[in-house]
Amino acid sequence: MTYVDGYVIPVSAADKDKYIEQAQRAASVFKEHGAIEIYENWGDDVPEGEVTSFYKAVQCKEGEVVVFSWAVWPSKEARDEGWKALMEDPRMKPDPDNPMPFDGKRLIYGGFSTIIHA
Repeated sequence: MTYVDGYVIPVSAADKDKYIEQAQRAASVFKEHGAIEIYENWGDDVPEGEVTSFYKAVQCKEGEVVVFSWAVWPSKEARDEGWKALMEDPRMKPDPDNPMPFDGKRLIYGGFSTIIHA
């Protein structure tokens, strides 16, 4: 079965185009290093919860939108090798002249073994 890396992150609505541009570049690098598919999803129907919610999980601030994304890999082993290569790829290094349009400290990330694919 496949392996999935998922994340949830807050992004300023004003930076949507910048986020999309950077996400498209990153997606092609991920695919070069073994990812099968990349999904980037801009929240447009994300309810505020009383106890928990996507907004609360990433401490969304005024004017921010939740982005829900994942990368699909052929296996955990392929993902581990892919991430090793990604961390060494100069295209994935932070660029001080073109910073990421989100606060990485509020990113929620995890790896998941696929148990059902229907």
